[in-house]
Amino acid sequence: MVHKTVTVALLGCLLSLLSAAGAFASPTTEVEKYLNGLATWSADFAQTIDDGHGKVVRSAAGKLSLQKPGKFRWDYSQPSEQLILADGKQIWFYDKDLQQANVREMDASLANTPAVLLSQLVPKHADTDFQLVRIGFRHGDLASMFLADKLNQITQLTFSNPSRNAKFAADLFTFVPPPGVDVIGRAGK
Repeated sequence: MVHKTVTVALLGCLLSLLSAAGAFASPTTEVEKYLNGLATWSADFAQTIDDGHGKVVRSAAGKLSLQKPGKFRWDYSQPSEQLILADGKQIWFYDKDLQQANVREMDASLANTPAVLLSQLVPKHADTDFQLVRIGFRHGDLASMFLADKLNQITQLTFSNPSRNAKFAADLFTFVPPPGVDVIGRAGK
């Protein structure tokens, strides 16, 4: 599966962005302006993870959808079909090729995300997984994220075709494991 820890941390960061309007200091006025009135957001993405020396160790692509409060859907189409979905209570990790789904409570999954970083985009606590988070805008739209972790790995996300406050299908943030899929963990109600 695509690097789960990094993906969950990125999602925590993006969810924090969705819910943090008004929580930023003046250097991040552009972020605050972008978040004002934002309820949903989606975009296509390209993701790379490099070793900190410019060598790409993983790459992926797909579509990301976010909705307040606490819902996201991260559909990977490349290099393989995978899904990471949060319905506000649980987070699902589904790998189509492996025919396997992992489920856990969302709070535990997102507890170690870089959300704490966002007020100044540098860590305030030594126990965070990230050293640096940068967010890029192009023509007023969220265009990229750059995260450097404690191991000096660099994760870069580039967004295209962003859609702000679009209406989503009612079941977009619902996951029901297909027949025959092994489920690890307990799905709550």
